[in-house]
Amino acid sequence: MQLNKIPATVVTGFLGSGKTTLLSNILKQANGKRIAVIVNEFGELDIDADLLRSCPLECEDEATPESSNNGENGVYELANGCICCTVEEEFLPVMKELVARRDDIDHILIETSGLALPKPLVQAFNWPEIKAHCTVDSVITVIDGPAVADGRFAHNPDQVEQQRKADESLDHDPSLQELLEDQLSSADLIVVSKNDLLDEATRKSVDNTVRGRVPEEVKIIHVSDGEIASELIMGLESATEDRIGHVHTHHDHHHDHGHHHKHAHDDFDSVSLQLGSVDSDKLIAIIKELIAEHTIFRAKGFASVADKPMRQVIQGVGQRIESYFDRLWQHDEERSSRIVLIGKGLDEALLLSALKQAEIS
Repeated sequence: MQLNKIPATVVTGFLGSGKTTLLSNILKQANGKRIAVIVNEFGELDIDADLLRSCPLECEDEATPESSNNGENGVYELANGCICCTVEEEFLPVMKELVARRDDIDHILIETSGLALPKPLVQAFNWPEIKAHCTVDSVITVIDGPAVADGRFAHNPDQVEQQRKADESLDHDPSLQELLEDQLSSADLIVVSKNDLLDEATRKSVDNTVRGRVPEEVKIIHVSDGEIASELIMGLESATEDRIGHVHTHHDHHHDHGHHHKHAHDDFDSVSLQLGSVDSDKLIAIIKELIAEHTIFRAKGFASVADKPMRQVIQGVGQRIESYFDRLWQHDEERSSRIVLIGKGLDEALLLSALKQAEIS
């Protein structure tokens, strides 16, 4: 038993597989248990949030939709990219916030994007500041029974493809079958949804397909309309983070054979570039040009903007660059700019030369 640790259940599966319905039913059975929910699903995010937003943590009656977006009622929405590709930028800050609130939380439910790889997400629970207080109770992989039986794997493959294109931060692109197998390989429990649409022969066919991809100890449960007793999902005490490093996925296989999947926390170059005070508009324009011309996945840092008393924070994913002023420069603080670029095959001298064009003498 993981004493004094908050258990977290990770629910993964393709868009339309039934993850949200499953989680909604689990929340209905909370019976006073204080549950924090992290939801990350492109295309259906707003719908999911409405379904899951039921004050799983104690919150004030006057809480507004705006406040619930940032976790004040226990629902945390990660809308900035596939959760496994933004672990450091998006997921870990939320987990740190939940750790700070750990006396008010009994359980964490995490619904990933349908394109998420569970392994890097689970590995994040081994970060010291997370591991000391949280454990992965289980990874639940939800699969669409009829879709798997038909060899489509996802209910709507075209919609999944649209989901890929909508996510600028996505840094892995396996086939649907490979992605399903990677989701299955990390699972502690398989939930086959839409069981009411399967006859006995088709149900056995789906089980055989799954069983050929997971160890015997991983159980398979069939459900209809997401109806399942919460005790079958929660309280499994799997501590998945302890074994996940031994799980070998298609994503790992591509790395082993020289294919360069550009994973933000696995296979990348990172350069930190120091500048003086800059012209903000020119700096952002140059960063956009560099991202277009080089293999750069992330840009982040801060800038000393001439004639501005506040420090400017800059964050970029793909061609989307965001900036805002976060605080005043301190009197004893040297005003300077620092930009970190994360990518592949980066030429530090070339990048620095380009960015220096934004400096103001």
